[in-house]
Amino acid sequence: MGRSIGRTAAAVWLALLLSLPALAAEPESLVPVGRTVGLELETDGVYIVGFGEENGSSPAQAAGLEIGDRIRAVNGVPLDSAERLRELTADAGGAAVVLDVDRAGRAVQTAVQPVDRNGQLLLGLRVRDRIAGLGTVTFYDPESGLFGALGHGVSGGGGAPMAIRGGLATQTCVTGIRRGEAGAPGSLLGKASGGAALGRVEQNTARGLFGHAAGEALEGQSVPLAAREEVATGPAEIWCSVDGGQVLRYDVEIEAVRLDPEQCRDLRIVVTDPRLLEQTGGIVQGMSGSPILQNGRLVGAVTHVLVRDPTRGYGILIGHMLEAADQAAKAA
Repeated sequence: MGRSIGRTAAAVWLALLLSLPALAAEPESLVPVGRTVGLELETDGVYIVGFGEENGSSPAQAAGLEIGDRIRAVNGVPLDSAERLRELTADAGGAAVVLDVDRAGRAVQTAVQPVDRNGQLLLGLRVRDRIAGLGTVTFYDPESGLFGALGHGVSGGGGAPMAIRGGLATQTCVTGIRRGEAGAPGSLLGKASGGAALGRVEQNTARGLFGHAAGEALEGQSVPLAAREEVATGPAEIWCSVDGGQVLRYDVEIEAVRLDPEQCRDLRIVVTDPRLLEQTGGIVQGMSGSPILQNGRLVGAVTHVLVRDPTRGYGILIGHMLEAADQAAKAA
């Protein structure tokens, strides 16, 4: 999703409609967007992203908690922020606190004995309740206002997509590029939060982020969708905004077509455009979601880069993104 996503300051969130209406029918055409945006997400619960040593060890880690666990409640009190976790730990007055945790869909309850460090009661946890990063919008549907981005989910470290209360896609501009090199993925640089709202993010799924655009913020020319059997190895192009915010088209080659929806790696691509190779070294973080087009049809989106070879990466088929949006809507 762009640069390493980290904790952000509290933001003022739009009133979010968290139910995504199911698609009446799979659309025959969509607007390929290719625009880099800031993505600000508010998690549902507090996620564990690391452990800190307090008096030589982490009480939370010793109690069996794991990175990627989602803390839902403390001593039976629902949890909605990292600050509330600190408050409820302090309110316990040094007694063990019971944490209700969701671990990849499985309920876990664990008691953690905080330690006192200079009068502050600590659990030895690093947690996150809001995240922000850069990503690319793949498509926009003028009929419903639906947009999709990234082509993969935002993970809390445990592999599964983080549960979110909602979020925003915001206007941003790429201000710099860290070029990718073998063994060291590059990234787009820019302000990930605080820009004008382009739409609300409503679902974080394994195959992408989905939401609804604000007015005509993502409007453009629709193109037909490529059916699975129409996607072939050979020349294609990706659309992305790595050059001062302007969406440009870059040549790529589809090297392989396969079905791997669990990993969002239906396509293997290689960047052939000398302009993009010069600017970025290939595929970099922040380009996830860049639409892939072939023969004037929307094929899918860029999802991953090969760490050992940044000129190559993977993509997801557009049909799999639309399936994920529909399934998330029906489950909401």
